[in-house]
Amino acid sequence: MSKKSEEFFKTMLELLPSTNCKYRESIEYYGELLEITIIEEIFMPAIIKLLHEHKNIKQLENIFNYFEDVSTCDDGHLLNIFSVGALEVLGNDRAIVKIAQNFMGPKTTQLQIEADRSLGRI
Repeated sequence: MSKKSEEFFKTMLELLPSTNCKYRESIEYYGELLEITIIEEIFMPAIIKLLHEHKNIKQLENIFNYFEDVSTCDDGHLLNIFSVGALEVLGNDRAIVKIAQNFMGPKTTQLQIEADRSLGRI
């Protein structure tokens, strides 16, 4: 795992403190931090729930501002796990993507479109 990836998980736990227990349980269960699994099964359901509820606007803004930072980083490994684990999952529900687009920066939007294209969605 790259240094940037380590920072990503630390920051995500700060942005989504409710995921801390499941995060630790996943590491304990698998015996290691499975990056995409944690993003897909722990972080993204929490983010999708926030988008669906559309209540914690400041929290969503903070998350998507951070996503824009991630989207512009130069760490190929982090960009890959972010695109596969977060953006592909986000694209599974068109209604959720439409809500998320209100919070996405230009680079995150571009990466999300690319993630959809790689899956043949667009």
